[in-house]
Amino acid sequence: MNESIDFTRLFGTGLTEAGWEPVALAMLMAFVLGKVIAFTYEHTYEGVSYSRSFMHSLVLGALVSTVLMLAIGDNLARGLGILGTMALVRFRTNVRDSRDMIFIFAALAAGVAAGVRSYPVAVVGTLGFCVAAAILQWSPFGRRQRFDGLLRFWLPREGASGEVVGDILRKHCRDYVLVALREAAQGTSLEYAYQVRLRAHEGRDQLVRALEALPGIGGLTLLLEEAHGEL
Repeated sequence: MNESIDFTRLFGTGLTEAGWEPVALAMLMAFVLGKVIAFTYEHTYEGVSYSRSFMHSLVLGALVSTVLMLAIGDNLARGLGILGTMALVRFRTNVRDSRDMIFIFAALAAGVAAGVRSYPVAVVGTLGFCVAAAILQWSPFGRRQRFDGLLRFWLPREGASGEVVGDILRKHCRDYVLVALREAAQGTSLEYAYQVRLRAHEGRDQLVRALEALPGIGGLTLLLEEAHGEL
């Protein structure tokens, strides 16, 4: 009973026939490229629902796709088997932002390219995607922001009138529009809501100080659009 196990025959299937070095290199390449894509996502994300687990998923997704491609190799039967197995798995995680879905596909694509050992395509494709994502994020392309923020406050009915408020807004804002006006405090006050576009980035402090000087003003809030994101 001294039969020895032929590990070369046991593990020498698929792409591993050429040795373990190509497999290790493909996994390392997928990990690095996944990190690059995750780093780009982190530094171009503007929302408020940031998820660390999503960052990990980008890197791990690239590794998983590499493992699948290494396991399939050029074998059609393996590819059909893995395809059938994946069809049985139901993914119920909702991706709320279409941009997040694109980053997932980018990580998977980098992993597939590394898995088939097409390293130039993997590197150039990943870098091209990251550069394009950074340019689109930091450029004005696709932005429709007309106003800088939403200004809300209330004034007593017998206090400062809308004309006084308008004088202050004209002094500190390039454009403004009244979007809501309603009664507050059981009809003793009026609540105003304006969309404003400031004359200068530093003008928001001057605008707030000018409004604070009005007698009886309360609930003064300036919500800036640049810091606002979807939950």
